[in-house]
Amino acid sequence: MSGTTVTQSATLSLSRAARELELRRGEFDLALNLGCVRSVPDEGGGGRRITRAEIDRVRAESGFPEALRERVKAVGTTEGAALVGVTNARFTRLARLGLVVPVKFYLNRYRVVVWLYLAEELGRFATDEHNAPLLSGRTPEALRDQLSEGLDLRPRNWRGRHLGFLLRQTQNPWARAAVVASLLDPVHVAEVVKDPYERAHLNRLRPAPVSQAAPDSPGALITERITTADDPDEIGWLRADLGQSVLEAREDRLVPRPTPGPSTVPAPAPARASSPSRPAGVPPIAARPSPTATGAPRAVRERLRATDASLTPPESARSRRLLAWLRRRSPDESAYSALNSPSCTTETSRRPSRS
Repeated sequence: MSGTTVTQSATLSLSRAARELELRRGEFDLALNLGCVRSVPDEGGGGRRITRAEIDRVRAESGFPEALRERVKAVGTTEGAALVGVTNARFTRLARLGLVVPVKFYLNRYRVVVWLYLAEELGRFATDEHNAPLLSGRTPEALRDQLSEGLDLRPRNWRGRHLGFLLRQTQNPWARAAVVASLLDPVHVAEVVKDPYERAHLNRLRPAPVSQAAPDSPGALITERITTADDPDEIGWLRADLGQSVLEAREDRLVPRPTPGPSTVPAPAPARASSPSRPAGVPPIAARPSPTATGAPRAVRERLRATDASLTPPESARSRRLLAWLRRRSPDESAYSALNSPSCTTETSRRPSRS
């Protein structure tokens, strides 16, 4: 058994591991993304699982479970502003400028995007003396100009962070390429990955969607806008990363392709056109000896003549009768021809003339 393959009896499901670590499911998912809890792939293809040894390691850490909960605590704008010591409006401006990076988001009942931030990161941001000018006083003019132009780096920063979370849990080269492709529009993916079989393989390996809303619903459309790259620089970077990831995946192994079936067998060559003298599919008639051939018995000659007469097409028989009728002559014409024949002329010339 390889080091990455663990039997079902030695691992726990994600829900069971969350209960044993005394975490809510949202907190446990953040613990997995941040690397606080390590997971292994399920050998049955059922996603990720947690080993018993990992559960024991986390539970043995000092301050468990409070310390683990503080590491995965996510707060919204109001609580985040209180931790940093600024107003909600200033905290929102800091987030739009990309100075604080969201770790997750959700849609409330009014379909408004609610961004969440790690409380531990906000605490470090507030205590960093380099950020003191941003927490009090007037915002620098260059930053104000960017905000007036509509700059909002929260979706892009979340995508970058989410990409890192997914790549950390992926070891298959094609699955890594699928993670990068999941942040691009299908049109960009088709331009980078020309092979339709490779694109279909990437679609099968795409990570689970962030939102569980019904397809084409308002909530699903909002989530799709957030999870799809829209900045030109970000799109160019992801396209380059996707192309490099696909090249590395091809070197590892090629994607499965359909085996040739009956429909792919080349069609047989068309049969030659049959001779117009016989219907198609009828074998040619073997050459026969002439009924008048010398040396053939009389009974054989008569039988061959009867066979040829029965095989003569009706059109040929009528043509022969018509030709014979045209060639016959009247009695007067026959007598005239006999008198003018060379033999009759010769006999007349030999007869002495009468005086």
